[in-house]
Amino acid sequence: MQEPAHFKGKDAIGHVAEAQAQGIISAAEIHGTEIPGHLSAGADSARETSLVLASLWIILTYFHVPVLAPLLIFAGSWLIWKTGRSAWLGWSRIERLHRVVEQEKWEIEHHRQQERDELGVLYAAKGFEGKLLEDVLDVLMADGDRLLRVMVEEELGLSLESHEHPLKQAVGAAVGVLFASIFCFFGLFLYPPLGLVIAAFAALSAAAALAAWQERNRIVPAIVWNLGLGILSLSFLYFFLNASVVSGIKI
Repeated sequence: MQEPAHFKGKDAIGHVAEAQAQGIISAAEIHGTEIPGHLSAGADSARETSLVLASLWIILTYFHVPVLAPLLIFAGSWLIWKTGRSAWLGWSRIERLHRVVEQEKWEIEHHRQQERDELGVLYAAKGFEGKLLEDVLDVLMADGDRLLRVMVEEELGLSLESHEHPLKQAVGAAVGVLFASIFCFFGLFLYPPLGLVIAAFAALSAAAALAAWQERNRIVPAIVWNLGLGILSLSFLYFFLNASVVSGIKI
């Protein structure tokens, strides 16, 4: 018997596996799918802001340039960039979700028997069998809206409630930038020689701890890894500046 065109040469099990893989890819983004989007955006923005402000402070200090005005100007432009970028990523993810839903809706309208076969595979894997399985399939197939929701969530592995509004994610990013910036400038005010760098590491650690706690990961290793990467990055910058002067390279 010829395979239905909807399955593209695959049986129902193969099609479901491919659809779930596509769903994972559609759900994947810089913010992930487990931690709420606005918290992820805030934590990422705080970490990045801490690192770039500390990097800029090292460069300005090394060349004996007054740091306050350039850092304030940069922090303002960075706030605009991170907020806008987070909102754009949110909108892009929602567009992908809408595209997936429309595709699944079209498949339901034009390949109902094949969709029933896919549902049968999914619910048989959950332990349904025999008449109970058939009854479940009949109930789901009788309601188009319910069927669409089930296929999107069960076949593609996408949760429709987990997609936050892009503006909420943008606010999260803005809060992260403001938190890290205020923390760094407060450190600069308290201890001009090294206060900004110390405050940057503190803000980076706090953001790493928040993200790890929300994801239910181990907090201490998350802090250690983030601090280690931050120290390595700033150390590379500092020693490269020194090496360039010693070797006579003009910057």
